[in-house]
Amino acid sequence: MSGHGKPIPMISHRVTGLQGTAEVPGDKSISHRALILGALSVGETVVTGLLEGQDVLDTASAMRAFGAEVTRDDDGTWHVHGVGVGGFAEPGQVIDCGNSGTGVRLIMGAMATSPITATFTGDASLNKRPMARITDPLALFGAHAVGRAGGRLPMTITGAADPVPVRYTVPVPSAQVKSAVLLAGLNAPGRTVVIEAEATRDHTERMLAGFGAEIITEETGEGRVITLTGQPELEPQSIIVPRDPSSAAFPVCAALITEGSDVLVPNIGLNPTRAGLFTTLREMGADLSYENEREEGGEPVADLRARYSPDMEGIEVPPARAASMIDEYPVLSVVAGFARGMTVMRGVKELRVKESDRIEAMATGLRANGVSVEDGPDWWTVEGRGAGGVPGGATCASHLDHRIAMSFLVMGMAAKKPVSVDDGGPIATSFPIFEALMGGLGADIRRA
Repeated sequence: MSGHGKPIPMISHRVTGLQGTAEVPGDKSISHRALILGALSVGETVVTGLLEGQDVLDTASAMRAFGAEVTRDDDGTWHVHGVGVGGFAEPGQVIDCGNSGTGVRLIMGAMATSPITATFTGDASLNKRPMARITDPLALFGAHAVGRAGGRLPMTITGAADPVPVRYTVPVPSAQVKSAVLLAGLNAPGRTVVIEAEATRDHTERMLAGFGAEIITEETGEGRVITLTGQPELEPQSIIVPRDPSSAAFPVCAALITEGSDVLVPNIGLNPTRAGLFTTLREMGADLSYENEREEGGEPVADLRARYSPDMEGIEVPPARAASMIDEYPVLSVVAGFARGMTVMRGVKELRVKESDRIEAMATGLRANGVSVEDGPDWWTVEGRGAGGVPGGATCASHLDHRIAMSFLVMGMAAKKPVSVDDGGPIATSFPIFEALMGGLGADIRRA
């Protein structure tokens, strides 16, 4: 089961000439943060371009449960009337975060320094994911968590009645952990410091500054040091959410491997902590260009143009780039199958604990479709078969993971035989218009 109802099998057939403009949804990471920081500000925050996937809708519901007023106009504009830092009310029901690891971890951080208790749960996939990486640093503030074995949901957190600021070094690159600690630090007196050896996506830092928090980022011998002064009065904002680079990855990659394609993907956020996939594709020889580069809401933005690229070659992706493209490795591995030579991906152990074990899920599906893959604890390699050379023909398990499902459907557009997934239902969590958007470009995706 998908956790979203009855499984929805899908099949993707070979096509040629994907053409048109792909209006992908708003950025999921920024959408979550806009709702949470809007709820922690005093006054009305207005958000346009919000991703209305289930993950973000679950975060909106959670903010209502903590006392914020969250509404949507008919034109898709969202309004968040916040309760201020430290103003969260104790929710009267269990907080169900569905499939969203980002949502649950950021919300845990936001409530962990208020003297309230909340219980969190999710779907079957989320309830398998580790939460100790969040609850361990939150305990340093004085919060207390009780969950299932292995630090898994359902989990009850009692926030700190007298929180103290912390200095925390993030043990593995994780924007979710960093962000949870910073959000907890908002209601702690004094200065909370987060140190990360490898830079991860910095949407939280940028948005905190936009809401008026005093936050300083420095590059030191320890790594990136982020210092947040606690107990600010956050000022409501008008936020235009850039379009999601992780969603843009799918029409971009589909165009690169599908013969005769030319696709424009406008208004994509190109935050350097998120754009690693596009850098990697260009290094492989992809015909991928940035047009109309600009800045919106403190985030760099451009229009991406992707054209069929039959001469791509495998490369070794620098491990240091992993944090900036961790969600894009599944679809990159599909592109690698259509390149010439070996693509090597290292330093990616985080993929083992995403919505699924993404390395295992992709390796199994790629092999079933005729692509050679080797993998280890934190690495994998794909032996490319060249343009049009992937046999296809298999049904792949999505493992309740939206990115796995979409990656294999992209493969089917260029493989010799159709590629199926056992359940495309989870796609709605992050990219609810995926089928319609890809169909509008010329893809042939059918519900089986």
